[in-house]
Amino acid sequence: MTRAASLASLVDPSAVALDVAVTDRDDAVRRAGELLVDSGAAEPGYVAAMLERERAVTTFLGEGIAAPHGTLRSRGEVHRDALSVLRLAAPIDWAGERVEVVIGIAAGSEGHIGMLARLASRLLDPAAAADLRAAVTVDEVLAALSPRPAG
Repeated sequence: MTRAASLASLVDPSAVALDVAVTDRDDAVRRAGELLVDSGAAEPGYVAAMLERERAVTTFLGEGIAAPHGTLRSRGEVHRDALSVLRLAAPIDWAGERVEVVIGIAAGSEGHIGMLARLASRLLDPAAAADLRAAVTVDEVLAALSPRPAG
């Protein structure tokens, strides 16, 4: 499995929510965290750690995408490495940036660093980021997080 292919494998279909209306950044972080909790990837306390991290430093990645995750102290709240995907009904302000997609990250130990690097690398492809922002089905979300076929 390639590094990029493993991104899609970290997304439980139940942890994808499309056209979600949120009030602000904290609401978006909370919703992305709740998807991780509801899919069994993390304990409820992990959501508070995601909010704490976001308030300390922005997790905006670029291309209209943010990737909130917990603090190092919260890694004990994580049951398995996983991603959640929240595509917003309307863009929101994220520390002065426009965000349309929120990718929640749950990772034990230092796994979030590798997951962030893989996400950033995948989303450097503007077409992949555009596909993720435009996704209307879970399959389209997973495809956007998968490597493009050569050709």
